[in-house]
Amino acid sequence: MYAHVFSWQRALAEAGMAIDGWKIHRRIGMSGGLFTRAVARELGRELSQAEADALQRRHGELFQEILPERRALPGARELLRALGDAGVKYGIATSGRRPEIDRSLDCLGIGGETVVVERRDVQRAKPAPDLFLYCQQRLGVSPDDCYVVGDAVWDLLAARRAKMLCIGLLSGGYGEDELTRAGAFRVYRDPQELHVSLDELGVLP
Repeated sequence: MYAHVFSWQRALAEAGMAIDGWKIHRRIGMSGGLFTRAVARELGRELSQAEADALQRRHGELFQEILPERRALPGARELLRALGDAGVKYGIATSGRRPEIDRSLDCLGIGGETVVVERRDVQRAKPAPDLFLYCQQRLGVSPDDCYVVGDAVWDLLAARRAKMLCIGLLSGGYGEDELTRAGAFRVYRDPQELHVSLDELGVLP
């Protein structure tokens, strides 16, 4: 989360578009296109397509520099392993793009057998529900049977629009009250706490 904030802040500053970090933070989780439109509103002027493309490209470069090695959140790999062992279908739906997301997927031990939906797979990114709906379709399950786990209000808004139950994590820097107001049914500190609470959600017996 914060690597994204610093990367966007520096990319914007280099382009002469200085914006406070807290304003950037509250928009992380949007697609890059939606983010650059939000930047345009902050600046009070439109950004050309060339400017938007250059900002997104520079953000990607800086993100790789700031966070060359990825580290899974506490309990993330164990949570995914437990779901797989129990036969619970799961997928990854992200507004990121390949190859930027590849290191994160590798860090989690995500292989080719796991459904992964990225930004290029859908027409609209969060807060539109397209990412989650397409992931649900590929998993072959009903939206009513889906939980969306996210750490930004944009994740939870998109999940609500997809008619899916939302679970919030505090790893994105949003407070429990913010995530709850955005629609989270439950909020957990990290994947580790979520893992030991799966029985509360009716996921595991």
